[in-house]
Amino acid sequence: MSPAPDERDRIRAAMDRILQGTAQHSNGALTIVALAQEAGVPRNVLTQRHPDLKNDFYAQVRVRGQTPDSEIRLRTQIVKPKELRANDASELSQLRADVDHLFRAVNQLTVENRQLRGALSQPSSPVRALPTHPPAQ
Repeated sequence: MSPAPDERDRIRAAMDRILQGTAQHSNGALTIVALAQEAGVPRNVLTQRHPDLKNDFYAQVRVRGQTPDSEIRLRTQIVKPKELRANDASELSQLRADVDHLFRAVNQLTVENRQLRGALSQPSSPVRALPTHPPAQ
């Protein structure tokens, strides 16, 4: 399918309207979707047939000191994963510290258990074994 003869002109006019804040056929967002809607063309026309106009649109947005809406949306979307990653790193650090503490406690209890078993095996030991009860059923 060949492009309409005035397609590039309509896209350039739509770019001007959006950049001036006077969009007539779209919400005026600084996105390719809004530009395509404003120009009355499918979005793939900008991405496949006229990528130079798409790139020119984004360049003009940046020159004016604005950030394209798609970039703003992506930047807000990456905040959450970054926060989750920081929280996970903090939790992982705490878990590693907990494992170290638990390892030390188990080692200490193992040493004490050996000492008590050794004392229990002595005939004159003050250590006495507690009676064991069968498990409740």
